[in-house]
Amino acid sequence: MSNEPLTEYVTECPICQQKVTATVEVHNDFAPDNEFEFWRYFIARCRLCYQALLLEQPQNSKQFERELACVWPAPPRALAETVPEVLRREHFEARTCFKSKAYTATVVMVRRTLEGVCAQHGINKKPLHKAFEEMKAVGLIEGRLLEWAQELRVLGNEGAHFTGKPVTRQDASDAVALAEALLDYLYVFNEQFLQFKDRRKKVAEIAEKVTQSTAPEKSEPQSDTPQK
Repeated sequence: MSNEPLTEYVTECPICQQKVTATVEVHNDFAPDNEFEFWRYFIARCRLCYQALLLEQPQNSKQFERELACVWPAPPRALAETVPEVLRREHFEARTCFKSKAYTATVVMVRRTLEGVCAQHGINKKPLHKAFEEMKAVGLIEGRLLEWAQELRVLGNEGAHFTGKPVTRQDASDAVALAEALLDYLYVFNEQFLQFKDRRKKVAEIAEKVTQSTAPEKSEPQSDTPQK
């Protein structure tokens, strides 16, 4: 491939969540990294949302030369493996709808994800807002998370029924992000905290046993009564 930089490249814009054309603003020459591999970096601008992007190009790349990887902003991360696969699939479909600019479908898929969260915890109350209230009652979510879930439910309802009002891109984006945060709380942070508490409890129990085993035995008090 030619080492001459182009004025435009195709890349995946993390904001638009789709492939876009990015216009190069400035670039550097190939320079070695810590492993002596040569890279060139471009500061470019997405032609759809005008977000500044940092693109990278390895000197010996086998990629189609017009397509480069975007290294900043970071692309959407994958959900943790501790999130049930069925919920990861629902959330992935919500992301896919958003990427396709189907914002109404996005919020409907987010609502489906929330229904799946309730079902995965054995809570099947109808309507959905009562299921959320039961999740709070049994200690699965707290007040702020309940508020998030209820707002997402309302938005999902607006998407599922004709109201004449379009779902905005920002609302759809926030819905995906808040649903992801809810999944992280329930299946990542909450589980991590429980493991942390269990680990601390075991360490404390071991320390107590060690203390008891090394403590000097108490000697019986001697009687002051003279022996006959």
